[in-house]
Amino acid sequence: MKFIILGCGSSMGVPRSDGYFGKCDPNNKKNYRTRCSALIQTKDENILIDTSPDLRHQLIENKIDKIDKVFYSHMHADQTHGINDLRVFYIKNKKTIPIYADNPTRKYLFNTFKYCFITNNKEYPATLKLNSIDKNLFIKNGKKKINVKSIKVRHGKINSICYIFDKKIAYISDVSDIAKKDYKYFKNLKYLIIDCLWFRYHPSHMNLENALKFIKLFGPKKAILTNLHSDLDYNSLKKVLPKSITPAFDGLTIKL
Repeated sequence: MKFIILGCGSSMGVPRSDGYFGKCDPNNKKNYRTRCSALIQTKDENILIDTSPDLRHQLIENKIDKIDKVFYSHMHADQTHGINDLRVFYIKNKKTIPIYADNPTRKYLFNTFKYCFITNNKEYPATLKLNSIDKNLFIKNGKKKINVKSIKVRHGKINSICYIFDKKIAYISDVSDIAKKDYKYFKNLKYLIIDCLWFRYHPSHMNLENALKFIKLFGPKKAILTNLHSDLDYNSLKKVLPKSITPAFDGLTIKL
């Protein structure tokens, strides 16, 4: 299996649409960050996590030519508004693509992008099928079923979903706090991919101090910081981090 970070930028990306790089060096390709999205690739399936507004670009850059399922973390625009780019995969296979989300996110997606889920127009049929996240969520890898654990975490005033695959890798791109009762699921993972917006406090995201606190608490073999704002230059951040922790970059691929 492979896990690909398609995009690791915060809600406006780096650079922003007006060309602003902030403190990031524009000469370093790893500072070019699209909005957060990820893909887990097995022998059988390509499973997308979130549909960022940059999804089309991300899929082309990483030569992804099929999507079998989509897991959503939460309802915010930087995680959902690339949803229309899934349409091409329906056109190729003539099968609705199953998407999985919690109740608030399902309601948001249905109300905002109703044409994706229900239509009376034969020329533009429904392309996606909404599903709830259940306790028996899994993905296929050959003859093996890979368990997917979904955990609610706080993301400011709303919940966000963290996905843990095969008890090995956790993806948690938008988080401000994690309930103590769930700490046991995060202990001793091979990889922890976690939100790290910037240095300052933010009510809906972890800053560097908080991200490092949870990484120390959970003790993964490797931690990767994502959802990086233009305040965080790749090389500058890498210099102050221990070897077991690294900033993400678009296209970073983990072999599992």
